[in-house]
Amino acid sequence: QVQLVESGGGLVQAGGSLTLSCVFSGHTFSGFTMGWFRQAPGKEREFVAAINWDTNYGDPVKGRFTISRDNAKNTVNLQMNNLKPEDTAVYYCAASQANFYIDRATAYDWWGQGTQDTVSS
Repeated sequence: QVQLVESGGGLVQAGGSLTLSCVFSGHTFSGFTMGWFRQAPGKEREFVAAINWDTNYGDPVKGRFTISRDNAKNTVNLQMNNLKPEDTAVYYCAASQANFYIDRATAYDWWGQGTQDTVSS
């Protein structure tokens, strides 16, 4: 059974940086597409980034966020720079065995518990 555990959320001022990490267990990590999504209060879950052999980013975070993975450590990271108040949300790590439509939450079968990131103005 795949399990995902996120860490690294917190409170930061606008313009600052945060790094989120997600540890994967229960299967062969390298065979999975890993994604990050976020959900702000009253809004739908939004695609942030995904990585398999390539990387994909949602438009609001392009140029500011970087997704990376370490297959030896079963970990996927999300480096978030130049944070804005509108980046405030609960961030979720997700795993998928798909390689297409990976910007859609429906492509992912396993989800972490979420970590709160708050960006103050």
